[in-house]
Amino acid sequence: MTALEFSYRIDQLTSALKPFAMKLTKDYEDANDLLQETILKAFTNREKFSEGTNLKAWMYTIMKNTFITNYQRMMRRNTFIDTTENLHFLNSKESTTSNASQSDFVMKDINRAIGKLQDTYKDPFMMHFRGFKYHEIAERLNIPIGTVKNRIHIARKELKNKLSVYAYQN
Repeated sequence: MTALEFSYRIDQLTSALKPFAMKLTKDYEDANDLLQETILKAFTNREKFSEGTNLKAWMYTIMKNTFITNYQRMMRRNTFIDTTENLHFLNSKESTTSNASQSDFVMKDINRAIGKLQDTYKDPFMMHFRGFKYHEIAERLNIPIGTVKNRIHIARKELKNKLSVYAYQN
């Protein structure tokens, strides 16, 4: 495939890649950056694309991996420097203290939220939490595996809603 053909095919895929970028980043500008970086990587690594394979899947994989790499890089950066005259170090791990009582409150809230779940959802969820596989839970509770997955999903969703206050805390 020539560079022109490759370019044309990628251009045809950008409209399909944009919603995926938005789903990953949840921000319009970040999605545009991710899309641009994905296209750049695709062009840079054009020789690695195997003719006859699914270009769209290849591009989605590049985008997903790029997003993960960027996210991990961002999480590793724990120090932000204030560029004013006194150069404070913000969010630096060396200058923070943790309060163990906060984790006690969090655990109490989690246990309280789990305790409020209906038994039909709580039992499969707790078994899965303790390490049981879906098929083991299905056998022990004598219910179909699809029901097990659904009940665990519903339990997670309810817990997420009940514990939403902790969603953006580190």
